[in-house]
Amino acid sequence: MTIPFLVDGLRGGLVVSCQALPGEPLFIAEGGVMPLLAAAAEQGGAVGIRCNSARDVREVKASVGLPVIGLIKKQYPPYEPYITATMAEVEALVAAGADIVALDCTHRERVDGLSPAGFIAQIRTEHPGLALMADIATLDEGLAAAEAGVDFVGTTLSGYTPQSQGAPAPNFGLGEQLVVGTAVPVIAEGRIRTPQQARQMLDLGAFCVVVGGAITRPLEITADFVKAFA
Repeated sequence: MTIPFLVDGLRGGLVVSCQALPGEPLFIAEGGVMPLLAAAAEQGGAVGIRCNSARDVREVKASVGLPVIGLIKKQYPPYEPYITATMAEVEALVAAGADIVALDCTHRERVDGLSPAGFIAQIRTEHPGLALMADIATLDEGLAAAEAGVDFVGTTLSGYTPQSQGAPAPNFGLGEQLVVGTAVPVIAEGRIRTPQQARQMLDLGAFCVVVGGAITRPLEITADFVKAFA
């Protein structure tokens, strides 16, 4: 799958994040659940899927005909970055068939000792044609990732890092600033809870929108309703 094909396929659409972590009801060690969520998203009109782990990438790719943004969440204590943090995760996602690999490009100390730009350069050396999505939390991080040569910049981590504590949810301002500040396609992601918020991100110039918890995490959705009853 080529970058132009990805651009044409994802532009102006909804990407659904299908993820469940150990301890959540939808996490099954044997797999098989995320492809069902992905199929439902595809039938509903989604243009892409974002999923965690090489296993889920393989299973989703076999189940739907949509581009897949793949990532691997793995902790490397005491370092904070954990979204596709090393080349080992990149290699696993490439082998699994991810169309786009998402990676942490925040300005936090990394387990490999590299800067985000250095990590991107390392990936480009090994996989020059691989599409990369930078998960960032601040404007400076997004602009730096774009300058380093990623294909997409995502607002995924806004509000989840010490550098972005207190950021609004969702962070419309960050998305708009990135759209103005770089020609790299900006993917709006992170704490987008309603169709209206997703539409607003597109109106501000986002290339496409990723929504996860509001669609595919019934535990979180239920908890939001319960909180409203308190």
